[in-house]
Amino acid sequence: MPAPTDPPASSPPPVAAGPADPLAVIRSRGYLRILLLSGLIGIPVSAAAYGFLALVSWLQKFLFTELPGVLGLDGVPVWWPLPLLALSGLLVALSIRYLPGNSGHSPSEGFKAGGFPSPAELPGVALAALATLALGAVLGPEAPLIALGGGLGALALLLLKKDSPPSAVAVVAAAGSFAAVSTLLGSPLLGAFLLMEASGLGGAMLGVGLLPGLLAAGIGSLVFVGLDSWTGLGTFSLAIPDLPAFSTPTLAMFGWALVLGIVCPVLAWGIKAVSLLVRPAVHAHRLIVTPVLGLVVAALAVGFAVITGEDSSQVLFSGQSALPGLISDGAAWPVGALALLVVFKALAYGLSLSAFRGGPVFPVMFLGAALGIAAAQLPGMALVPAIGVGIGAMCVSMLRLPLTSVLLATVLLTSDAAAVMPLVIVAVVVAHVLTARLPEPPGRGLSRKQPAANVASG
Repeated sequence: MPAPTDPPASSPPPVAAGPADPLAVIRSRGYLRILLLSGLIGIPVSAAAYGFLALVSWLQKFLFTELPGVLGLDGVPVWWPLPLLALSGLLVALSIRYLPGNSGHSPSEGFKAGGFPSPAELPGVALAALATLALGAVLGPEAPLIALGGGLGALALLLLKKDSPPSAVAVVAAAGSFAAVSTLLGSPLLGAFLLMEASGLGGAMLGVGLLPGLLAAGIGSLVFVGLDSWTGLGTFSLAIPDLPAFSTPTLAMFGWALVLGIVCPVLAWGIKAVSLLVRPAVHAHRLIVTPVLGLVVAALAVGFAVITGEDSSQVLFSGQSALPGLISDGAAWPVGALALLVVFKALAYGLSLSAFRGGPVFPVMFLGAALGIAAAQLPGMALVPAIGVGIGAMCVSMLRLPLTSVLLATVLLTSDAAAVMPLVIVAVVVAHVLTARLPEPPGRGLSRKQPAANVASG
């Protein structure tokens, strides 16, 4: 069976080979048509993304809380995640092996934007993501939504106009990705910024390339809000409510920001090493190894629950829905329980990166918040700045997107954002520089030595 190849990277709006005048492009009738199509296509794409997230949320609740009772069990047994994570691994492995395409890119390669799956590859992306997210693997929904949004956007344009040029298809596909993650991170602007920085758009044409996506993201956000008011299922938007007020950083807080800026890259390095060291075994025996890894992830969650008495869901899943509760209640946790949460979640995250399909953003935000809550008990530190610094430093250490990491860590802190931002910037800069200077994780060389067919198969 020939190895699938990665989809072509998406590009900015159609421009000439030489230097282009952004104002001339914006004034053109073709660009106005692209804007209109992006806005229109953003409506069904964002509705599909909302439905996908609603299905994931329903399946998580049913499988992990209601199914044991349906099967006649007395409550939810502590071992319950074990069969579900094994099933998750099997379904993801089968999807990657037998469905067209690669079921999305491997998250162990880092966050990627640009490119979009073909129509034939969309079922594989959706099924692998659903099996990963609903059955408890430690990955987030943002990468699958970006891929699905891009693929659906491109498909919609080609259905409307079969002879659309590749550059126009790429722009509308990018707009579909923007629409799909329009409210996932709490703001359409945050999702747009993440895609912009990850895809490397820049220069004089930056605004030209972003406008269709921003329009689709804004419309997508309205669709999410409207569907929430109609269904009552929620907006699936990350938000951290009821934070204590914070006004002024101190010298001690800057010192602890430097410390977290050093600690987080080391933790991220370890997570990447776990992922990359396991990947050769995944490539060689995917149908066997992936379910086994699912069992190990479940065992970590069960072990955490037995040792600490907390729920195993703190270790499982992306952490998107658990993050607000962790921040509101985590200050009452013993430091030892927080440390175990970081260790067990990090291991489960690294193993999930190696074989499953999903996004890397939410688990690393959860880890950063857990580190921040533990650091809040240090002399001279406070809860809100510690959370912001932890999220920012962990995000940049894993994603290598410094501007996005600053925004992720501050915008979510709502009214405290302005006061926290200087501390976050210090931590993000230190972590970003140290991440660049650390040696490559030991598994990186093994991953690069894989045969081309295995590398292509994720």
